[in-house]
Amino acid sequence: MWTIPNQITVFRIILIPIFIVVFYLPVSWNHFGAFLVFWLASVSDALDGYLARKLNQSSAFGAFIDPVADKLMVVTALIIIVEDYQVWWISIPAIIMIAREIFISALREFMSSRGKRNEIAVSDMGKYKTFAQMLSLQGLIWHPDYDIPLILFNLPYEILMGLAYILFFVATILTIWSMLSYFKVAWPELKVEK
Repeated sequence: MWTIPNQITVFRIILIPIFIVVFYLPVSWNHFGAFLVFWLASVSDALDGYLARKLNQSSAFGAFIDPVADKLMVVTALIIIVEDYQVWWISIPAIIMIAREIFISALREFMSSRGKRNEIAVSDMGKYKTFAQMLSLQGLIWHPDYDIPLILFNLPYEILMGLAYILFFVATILTIWSMLSYFKVAWPELKVEK
């Protein structure tokens, strides 16, 4: 059970309170520090899956805990940016994304009870959504307002934030699209009378 990929996944869960504490530190670099923690969590998400396949260390515990870790980190980040920005055009997409996670989790549980969980396995659309979501959240968490982005990327604040906003709205569209796609696949089972 305590394979290297599973240890990395548990490490990602441990990063969540660190992410929250760093974000609210009363220092000038709190946003950048929280971005780094979130970025590390994002990298660890890709790394644990890669290592599980490469080392042939896939496990039932890993299959359970990996999506839990992902959803905990993403929902935490969404709540934080809603509180930080306090504007409807961040809050509404964040609510849609959180609602989608709850909806898909319930749908997968339902399909599992029918022995058809694999019919709504992670799709390419879901992967694109996750990619856009993680990148946009990194930008929105960072919300670069001092010279670090210029040093690292040689890009001004407006361009970095513009990219983060665009990716956030792309992620929202893909969130809705993928949710409807999963729902369409599950619909034949959902309309069956008991």
